[in-house]
Amino acid sequence: MKKMKFLTLGMCLAVLVSCGSAMKNGALIGTGGGALLGAVIGKIAGNTAVGAAIGGAVGAGAGALIGKHMDKVKAQAQAVQNAKVEQVTDANGLSAVKVSFDSGILFPTSSSTLQQSAKNSLTQFANVLKQNTDADIAIQGYTDNQGWKGSTAEQSAAKNQQLSLQRAQSVMNFLTAQGVNVSQIKSCDGYGESNPVADNSTAAGKAQNRRVEVYLYASQAMIQAAQNGTLQ
Repeated sequence: MKKMKFLTLGMCLAVLVSCGSAMKNGALIGTGGGALLGAVIGKIAGNTAVGAAIGGAVGAGAGALIGKHMDKVKAQAQAVQNAKVEQVTDANGLSAVKVSFDSGILFPTSSSTLQQSAKNSLTQFANVLKQNTDADIAIQGYTDNQGWKGSTAEQSAAKNQQLSLQRAQSVMNFLTAQGVNVSQIKSCDGYGESNPVADNSTAAGKAQNRRVEVYLYASQAMIQAAQNGTLQ
């Protein structure tokens, strides 16, 4: 069993090393191994993988064009107040943009009603999304592992999952009310306590784990444009 674990780890490291030199401006350069690399990176980062379902590998040139395009999207998102913006890799090994909002900024404690300051930030963010209609969107809500008064651990986890979903839906509803096309939003999910990005044993860590993440990733149309060489 130990040998098998070491073998699996070695294979994962080999994929990362062989593909590492193929990264440029957030894009995976080269064909083959893209989906596997995206899955490995997703698990290491603790994020749920996002990405359009594609029939085959995306070529080096198309991957580079998508990377450059997502660099522009990232720069636009960085101008949004209270937004933490990162360039990540989707399930196809392609460049994507992750925008995180602290739930303390978005919502009152234990609530899914948006605060006014959150509406200001999300209005700015909606303008970014409307300028990038060729990007698909995934919205994900998360909580810390704080228990609810009078509830068992299992009940608390269920309540946290429900709250995270309601918060993700509140963000989605506000964005669509600002003119973001609902068809652009491919998923809106609540993951509760899962996928923490920080240590839940500290107050600071819990605060980081209470969040809503929005992913912008390559749609089928964007991938097709990149393969045709027309993506700007």
